[in-house]
Amino acid sequence: MSIEVRDAVPAEYDAVGKIVAAAFAADGQLDAPDSVSYRDVLHDVAARAAAAEIIVALDDGVVVGGVTYVPRGGPMADIAGDGEAEIRMLGVAPDAQGRGAGSALMRECLARAARGPGTAAGDGGIAAGGRTRRVVLSTNTIAHGSHRLYERLGFVRDPARDWTPVPGVDLLCYVLDL
Repeated sequence: MSIEVRDAVPAEYDAVGKIVAAAFAADGQLDAPDSVSYRDVLHDVAARAAAAEIIVALDDGVVVGGVTYVPRGGPMADIAGDGEAEIRMLGVAPDAQGRGAGSALMRECLARAARGPGTAAGDGGIAAGGRTRRVVLSTNTIAHGSHRLYERLGFVRDPARDWTPVPGVDLLCYVLDL
Protein backbone atom coordinates (compact mmCIF):
# COMPACT_ATOMS: atom_id res chain seq x y z
CA MET A 1 0.00 0.00 0.00
CA SER A 2 1.26 3.42 -0.94
CA ILE A 3 -0.72 6.57 -0.15
CA GLU A 4 -0.35 9.41 -2.64
CA VAL A 5 -1.43 12.96 -1.79
CA ARG A 6 -2.03 15.78 -4.24
CA ASP A 7 -4.43 18.57 -5.10
CA ALA A 8 -7.90 17.31 -5.93
CA VAL A 9 -9.24 17.78 -9.44
CA PRO A 10 -12.89 18.78 -9.99
CA ALA A 11 -13.81 15.28 -11.15
CA GLU A 12 -12.91 14.03 -7.65
CA TYR A 13 -14.97 16.57 -5.68
CA ASP A 14 -18.05 14.35 -5.45
CA ALA A 15 -16.01 11.44 -4.08
CA VAL A 16 -14.24 13.71 -1.57
CA GLY A 17 -17.55 15.11 -0.34
CA LYS A 18 -19.05 11.66 0.13
CA ILE A 19 -15.94 10.33 1.88
CA VAL A 20 -15.58 13.24 4.28
CA ALA A 21 -19.30 13.17 5.16
CA ALA A 22 -19.15 9.40 5.69
CA ALA A 23 -16.11 9.75 7.96
CA PHE A 24 -17.81 12.44 10.05
CA ALA A 25 -21.00 10.38 10.28
CA ALA A 26 -19.16 7.15 11.18
CA ASP A 27 -17.81 8.57 14.42
CA GLY A 28 -20.96 10.43 15.40
CA GLN A 29 -19.94 13.94 14.42
CA LEU A 30 -23.21 14.53 12.54
CA ASP A 31 -25.51 13.25 15.29
CA ALA A 32 -26.37 16.61 16.89
CA PRO A 33 -29.74 17.92 15.59
CA ASP A 34 -28.25 21.23 14.43
CA SER A 35 -25.40 19.53 12.57
CA VAL A 36 -27.64 18.14 9.81
CA SER A 37 -26.91 21.10 7.50
CA TYR A 38 -23.18 20.50 7.99
CA ARG A 39 -23.52 17.29 5.99
CA ASP A 40 -24.42 19.47 2.98
CA VAL A 41 -21.39 21.67 3.64
CA LEU A 42 -19.14 18.60 3.74
CA HIS A 43 -20.55 17.43 0.38
CA ASP A 44 -20.04 20.85 -1.30
CA VAL A 45 -16.36 20.48 -2.15
CA ALA A 46 -16.62 22.77 -5.19
CA ALA A 47 -17.58 25.71 -2.95
CA ARG A 48 -14.61 24.99 -0.68
CA ALA A 49 -12.26 24.70 -3.65
CA ALA A 50 -13.16 28.24 -4.69
CA ALA A 51 -11.81 29.58 -1.38
CA ALA A 52 -9.22 27.03 -0.20
CA GLU A 53 -7.06 24.10 -1.29
CA ILE A 54 -8.59 20.63 -1.49
CA ILE A 55 -6.06 17.84 -1.03
CA VAL A 56 -6.84 14.18 -1.66
CA ALA A 57 -5.29 10.94 -0.50
CA LEU A 58 -5.28 8.07 -2.97
CA ASP A 59 -4.61 4.42 -2.31
CA ASP A 60 -3.70 2.59 -5.51
CA GLY A 61 -5.20 5.45 -7.52
CA VAL A 62 -8.53 5.48 -5.64
CA VAL A 63 -9.56 8.52 -3.57
CA VAL A 64 -9.78 7.42 0.07
CA GLY A 65 -9.62 10.76 1.87
CA GLY A 66 -9.60 14.50 1.63
CA VAL A 67 -8.87 17.65 3.58
CA THR A 68 -9.45 21.37 3.15
CA TYR A 69 -6.31 23.45 3.67
CA VAL A 70 -6.74 27.18 4.25
CA PRO A 71 -3.33 28.85 3.86
CA ARG A 72 -4.70 32.30 4.62
CA GLY A 73 -7.87 33.86 5.98
CA GLY A 74 -11.00 34.25 3.95
CA PRO A 75 -14.40 32.60 3.94
CA MET A 76 -13.07 29.11 4.75
CA ALA A 77 -11.18 30.14 7.88
CA ASP A 78 -13.13 29.45 11.06
CA ILE A 79 -10.49 30.19 13.70
CA ALA A 80 -7.26 31.16 11.91
CA GLY A 81 -5.84 34.54 12.79
CA ASP A 82 -2.99 36.56 11.33
CA GLY A 83 -0.08 34.34 10.37
CA GLU A 84 -2.07 31.14 10.81
CA ALA A 85 -3.04 28.46 8.30
CA GLU A 86 -6.06 26.30 9.06
CA ILE A 87 -6.85 22.64 8.44
CA ARG A 88 -10.53 21.78 8.01
CA MET A 89 -12.79 18.90 7.12
CA LEU A 90 -10.28 16.05 7.22
CA GLY A 91 -11.91 12.73 6.44
CA VAL A 92 -10.85 9.24 5.42
CA ALA A 93 -13.26 6.61 4.14
CA PRO A 94 -14.24 4.42 7.11
CA ASP A 95 -13.05 1.27 5.31
CA ALA A 96 -9.67 2.89 4.55
CA GLN A 97 -8.89 4.22 8.02
CA GLY A 98 -5.78 3.02 9.79
CA ARG A 99 -3.67 2.79 6.62
CA GLY A 100 -1.96 6.19 6.82
CA ALA A 101 -4.17 8.37 4.64
CA GLY A 102 -5.09 10.76 7.46
CA SER A 103 -1.46 11.15 8.50
CA ALA A 104 -0.41 11.72 4.88
CA LEU A 105 -3.04 14.43 4.41
CA MET A 106 -2.01 16.17 7.63
CA ARG A 107 1.68 16.01 6.73
CA GLU A 108 0.94 17.55 3.33
CA CYS A 109 -0.91 20.44 5.00
CA LEU A 110 2.02 20.96 7.38
CA ALA A 111 4.50 20.87 4.50
CA ARG A 112 2.49 23.52 2.65
CA ALA A 113 2.39 25.70 5.76
CA ALA A 114 6.15 25.31 6.28
CA ARG A 115 6.86 26.27 2.66
CA GLY A 116 5.01 29.48 3.29
CA PRO A 117 2.09 31.34 1.80
CA GLY A 118 1.51 31.42 -1.88
CA THR A 119 3.68 28.41 -2.65
CA ALA A 120 0.84 25.99 -3.31
CA ALA A 121 -1.94 28.29 -4.46
CA GLY A 122 0.21 30.98 -6.06
CA ASP A 123 -1.94 33.76 -4.67
CA GLY A 124 0.40 35.81 -2.50
CA GLY A 125 -0.61 34.08 0.71
CA ILE A 126 -1.32 35.32 4.19
CA ALA A 127 -1.52 39.07 4.65
CA ALA A 128 -0.02 39.78 1.24
CA GLY A 129 3.16 37.81 1.85
CA GLY A 130 3.24 37.51 5.65
CA ARG A 131 4.80 34.42 7.17
CA THR A 132 2.77 31.44 8.37
CA ARG A 133 3.75 30.98 12.01
CA ARG A 134 1.16 28.48 13.17
CA VAL A 135 -1.31 25.88 11.94
CA VAL A 136 -4.69 25.65 13.69
CA LEU A 137 -7.65 23.31 13.52
CA SER A 138 -10.93 22.56 15.25
CA THR A 139 -12.09 19.07 16.10
CA ASN A 140 -15.22 17.67 17.66
CA THR A 141 -14.90 16.62 21.29
CA ILE A 142 -15.95 13.07 20.34
CA ALA A 143 -13.36 12.60 17.55
CA HIS A 144 -10.85 10.79 19.78
CA GLY A 145 -9.00 9.11 16.90
CA SER A 146 -8.44 12.52 15.32
CA HIS A 147 -7.15 13.91 18.61
CA ARG A 148 -4.53 11.14 18.77
CA LEU A 149 -3.43 11.88 15.20
CA TYR A 150 -3.05 15.60 15.86
CA GLU A 151 -1.13 15.02 19.08
CA ARG A 152 1.21 12.51 17.37
CA LEU A 153 2.03 15.25 14.84
CA GLY A 154 2.89 17.74 17.60
CA PHE A 155 -0.35 19.71 17.87
CA VAL A 156 -1.30 20.90 21.35
CA ARG A 157 -4.65 21.94 22.74
CA ASP A 158 -5.52 25.63 23.03
CA PRO A 159 -8.61 25.55 25.28
CA ALA A 160 -8.97 29.33 25.17
CA ARG A 161 -9.98 28.98 21.50
CA ASP A 162 -12.53 26.15 21.90
CA TRP A 163 -15.92 27.06 20.49
CA THR A 164 -19.48 25.91 19.79
CA PRO A 165 -20.68 26.65 16.23
CA VAL A 166 -24.18 25.25 16.87
CA PRO A 167 -25.86 23.89 20.00
CA GLY A 168 -24.66 20.37 20.77
CA VAL A 169 -21.45 20.65 18.70
CA ASP A 170 -18.47 21.51 20.87
CA LEU A 171 -15.14 21.97 19.11
CA LEU A 172 -11.66 21.79 20.55
CA CYS A 173 -8.85 23.92 19.15
CA TYR A 174 -5.43 22.43 18.42
CA VAL A 175 -2.39 24.46 17.36
CA LEU A 176 1.08 23.72 16.04
CA ASP A 177 3.74 26.42 16.01
CA LEU A 178 6.04 26.23 13.00
